Amino acid sequence: MSDVAELRDVTELLRLASPAPRPQSLAFDGTYLWMGSLETQRIYAIDPTHWTVEEEAQAPGKPYGMTVVGDELRVLCGEPPDDNRIIRRFVPGHGFKENSVIPCPDDTGSQLGYDGDRLYVSQWYNQRILSINDSGNVGTTIEVPHGICGQVIVDGCFYLVTTDDEPTTNYWLTRVDARNGPPKIEDIARIPFQARALAFDGSRFWTNHRERAEIVAFAQP
Repeated sequence: MSDVAELRDVTELLRLASPAPRPQSLAFDGTYLWMGSLETQRIYAIDPTHWTVEEEAQAPGKPYGMTVVGDELRVLCGEPPDDNRIIRRFVPGHGFKENSVIPCPDDTGSQLGYDGDRLYVSQWYNQRILSINDSGNVGTTIEVPHGICGQVIVDGCFYLVTTDDEPTTNYWLTRVDARNGPPKIEDIARIPFQARALAFDGSRFWTNHRERAEIVAFAQP
């Protein structure tokens, strides 16, 4: 692990107004940056060049996390009446599919990732990442040293937004390489605000400054 006191801040490239309040989840599909809002409980396809909304849809609950799976999305929702954590299939242009439901293990989870083979759900307060199948059964478990509030898989590694103290501005970009042997975990940069979610567009990371209703792009360290 790195000494977090010595980490440099991420280099912000863009800070743009979210099309809806309280942006929570993010995913990039190769064309659009998808964002889910806790306030409206809708998801939005944003053209990152013109910063326009090209599609939006009502989610079955609060869209806490999302990831791209082929030409589709998987969206982790907190659904009524008890904020039950359910992963839903979303097909752009067609909406959410009611018959495709994966319950989150332990009825908890917030962020999603997909490596081309397996779906991964992170549990913030349990400080771990779980691989799951289409029934929600757990395969691999990866323990991490911080709470997890953002997740994306890039070149076979997990990149996470993490924190040890949610109300503060002590957040980090953490890399986890679990490909061979014990996971190699390193905090590689500081994120100086209360970030939520993580996406990667091939050159830049994206995250949300949720309580300021802003979406932030920053350089890959």
